[in-house]
Amino acid sequence: MGVELDLVLAPVDTSDESERAVDYAVAVADRYDANLHVLHVLDERVARGIETGDVTAESVAEEHRAFTDRVREQLDDGIKLSNSSAAGFSAQRLTQTPGSVILDAADELDADFLVVPRETETDKLDATLGKAALYVLEYASQPVLSV
Repeated sequence: MGVELDLVLAPVDTSDESERAVDYAVAVADRYDANLHVLHVLDERVARGIETGDVTAESVAEEHRAFTDRVREQLDDGIKLSNSSAAGFSAQRLTQTPGSVILDAADELDADFLVVPRETETDKLDATLGKAALYVLEYASQPVLSV
């Protein structure tokens, strides 16, 4: 009897490390015939920029659609892809961090496996997941691959 996975969760931002991590998530989903959910985690500066009007929600949504389309092209037939987005930080909920957002999403989606990028060395505006990897590795109830 082998490992059974129904859903792989891949939290992403705009970092190169995030794109590499989603490649691994696609490979895991393909290998285990599991579905894949891409969670776009917004950096605090991007979320604040949307609120102030410095960043348009449509431009962020378009970037997410383009990323999701690239992921879809990599998947084998029969693998379902879903996606969502969440703010990694909140001024109202001080306990809301990228790590907690990822774990909450994993629980809500009933994810069986997580693939997260390691700490990033980029200064891109929306590169927030690298610091969340250790938190996710420490507290996730699901298996986690950090790449």
